Amino acid sequence: MSELRWNPLLRTYTMVASNRQARPDMPKDWCPFCPGEGKKVPPDYDVFSYDNDFPALKLNPDEMTVKSTGIYSAVQNYGKCEVILYSPDHNAKLYELSPQHIVKLIHLWKDRFIELSKDEKIKYIFEFENRGEEVGVTMPHPHGQLYAYPWIPLKIKTELDSCRDYYNEHGECLICSMNDEEKKFGGRVIFENTSFMAYLPFFTDYPYGVFITSKRHIDSFVGFMPKEEEDLADILKNITGAFDNLFDRPFPYMMCIHQSPVNSEQEYKNNSRYFHFHIEFYTPLRDKKRIKWYASSEMGGWAAANTMNVEDSAKELRAALEKFLKR
Repeated sequence: MSELRWNPLLRTYTMVASNRQARPDMPKDWCPFCPGEGKKVPPDYDVFSYDNDFPALKLNPDEMTVKSTGIYSAVQNYGKCEVILYSPDHNAKLYELSPQHIVKLIHLWKDRFIELSKDEKIKYIFEFENRGEEVGVTMPHPHGQLYAYPWIPLKIKTELDSCRDYYNEHGECLICSMNDEEKKFGGRVIFENTSFMAYLPFFTDYPYGVFITSKRHIDSFVGFMPKEEEDLADILKNITGAFDNLFDRPFPYMMCIHQSPVNSEQEYKNNSRYFHFHIEFYTPLRDKKRIKWYASSEMGGWAAANTMNVEDSAKELRAALEKFLKR
């Protein structure tokens, strides 16, 4: 049973999802994501999405286990959780997929975004990938997930508010300005093509916390041109390939796709003017064997501390990208 419990200190919801405690570890001799193996997976696919077997959010929400009392309130866990399968190949890595195959994945992300945005109760659609045991992954088959929330998560809301305030003050997009600054400095840029840039932002809190940003001001997958889809596939392939070549080992990360909210015109009117499509990577390794932990200051105070000089990390990542491209 699950519900959404309001946190009055942070003014956001916590998803209480006791059913997720029952998620299994990956069997060594069987994979439910391989073609025809799971109950929901077809015998043949390129990319595929289906409803998560252990969802925190549901279109048919659970009965609540608690009642709202005093300052504490709770609502049903309305929403959607999906699994996004990247490839039928159990051992494939994102950067090993062809650019054309990655474009199919982008089309699936886009299609799910459009379809779920039709539900007026949904306010934010979050597509993401967890990769590696260091971030809790139990299923190594290449896949990501999608959460469709009935509220705007706090971190996204903070970004939206900052972008709106910057636009109101300066008349331009904050991330467009970040792109200009990073392009001008150059030392933190890892890779770019016609439509996208990948760089370690001036302020990144993880040693290798890359941002991928569109060069054209665009707020979501919906407005992508075919060339932009191809270029996003290209830059995703190159950056994830660079990661695995950084320490010559599988590189764990959390890949988070940030787009405009949906069905939120009252709170975020004209958000497409000031919010900008980008992908944020959270990368827990600080060297080949050591984890950059998010500890008390980071978790308790939201006071991030990067253990490495960003400009030095950028040099390492560019060298890893060169190694990947040669291979």
